[in-house]
Amino acid sequence: MLRRSFLKTTASASAPLLLGGISVNTLAQNRLFSAMNPDNDRVLVLVLLNGGNDGLSTILPLDQYDILGNVRANVLVPESAGITLTDTVALHPELNGFANLYDDAKLNIVQSVGYPDQNRSHFRSLDIWNTGSPADEFWTTGWLGRHFQSGHPAYPDGYPNDDQPHPFALTIGSTVSQTCQGNGTNFSLALVDPSSISQIVQGAEGSTPNTPYGEELTWLRQILEQTNAYGGVITDANDMGTNLANYPAERFAEQLKVVARLINGGLQTKVYIVSLDGFDTHAAQVEGNDTLSGVHADLLRQLNAGVSAFQEDIKQMGLEDRVLGMTYSEFGRRIRSNFSNGTDHGSAAPMMLFGTCVRPGFTGTNPDLPSDPGTQDGVAMQFDFRDVYGSVLMDWFEVPEDDVVSILHPDFTYLPLLEPCDQTVVSNRNPERFYVELKTNLYPNPTRNHATLALELPNAERVLVQLFDARGALVKTWFDGNLGVGAH
Repeated sequence: MLRRSFLKTTASASAPLLLGGISVNTLAQNRLFSAMNPDNDRVLVLVLLNGGNDGLSTILPLDQYDILGNVRANVLVPESAGITLTDTVALHPELNGFANLYDDAKLNIVQSVGYPDQNRSHFRSLDIWNTGSPADEFWTTGWLGRHFQSGHPAYPDGYPNDDQPHPFALTIGSTVSQTCQGNGTNFSLALVDPSSISQIVQGAEGSTPNTPYGEELTWLRQILEQTNAYGGVITDANDMGTNLANYPAERFAEQLKVVARLINGGLQTKVYIVSLDGFDTHAAQVEGNDTLSGVHADLLRQLNAGVSAFQEDIKQMGLEDRVLGMTYSEFGRRIRSNFSNGTDHGSAAPMMLFGTCVRPGFTGTNPDLPSDPGTQDGVAMQFDFRDVYGSVLMDWFEVPEDDVVSILHPDFTYLPLLEPCDQTVVSNRNPERFYVELKTNLYPNPTRNHATLALELPNAERVLVQLFDARGALVKTWFDGNLGVGAH
């Protein structure tokens, strides 16, 4: 139930330089897109569920339980154990904190998010999610890196400075996030422990020879100087900040604890990336015959505990309206379970956006599962993940739509995922102009030879009708063009 109404070119293989827990790469040179609003003080926290989260055991589609009971009984959460949100949707019982966010109108669940021609390799699919590339193209920049590069083409030359004294993004961990990779630098710094950053000895000053060696030495001196400068502002923010909520003593929760403390301490960083590993649940997803315990249940428990503590922390700090969280994972799991009490690499899966400024409830509907799924079948895609990214860029960071199209993909479709909170107006656009849930009827279903798709358009201008196979591969584009209002 909604409690608020809806208102409106570096090579990827180049190793990052890790210095004192802060990782920096080389510089970017060319200008691509316009910068974000410099007066916007909002923060985005990305939560990577690393390994491929089983969406069907996270967001429980109660109206599909007859099918699930036939094909994944050995991992299926009992319908009676789920935390009921609506007549057709429940959460895994370990997600009680997310249920509270839902009740408080602070959770948006985007159903069945993926991309065409799903790749089921961990490395390749995560690369696609991080870069925002099509499945058949290899990009060397991240979706946020292209965004940051928009107004800062010379970075790291001249950074930090009076206008940009703080890091653009922080990855809490030992490796920078590919989401922030620019053309020649990663805009994310890898931060292990903000309380133990020490100044790095820079060595003697002096001129350098006009040789490739001299260029590298000049660059190294610059990175050392920048690292010390950023390390200083991070240390200051950590010393000034405090945590007001209790966090469990677990790695994932500790990452979010660092994020909250730095925001509270005045760090002006726009993006933080945290991660929870272990979602590649081919085996022991559940423990024996107890489908309420096992690896997946424990991972969701950690996710729930960390996010709940974080949200309570920023609430007590009075910072809720500035912070948006978003989960993502490289793919979901297959509809059928395997014989090892696990699930194999699949296709689409839900994303969760949390914070006071989300449009509460659901985007999309429960996945429509085939009555007799094959062993390779995954959940069909409803939404392209790049549309989720782009809509967040538009409504959270006030990036113009034309720039979003350039950063992500030419067929970008705006999704109303956020709504105005107590900050400046999020968007003056009419979401229904960009996204409508169509009234459709496909019959006969299932079919062997042919079927009819009937749809009613309230105000759409462009309609794209495509056929995908069970693995998410595009089979055929049936229609791509304008249709008038009414029945077709």
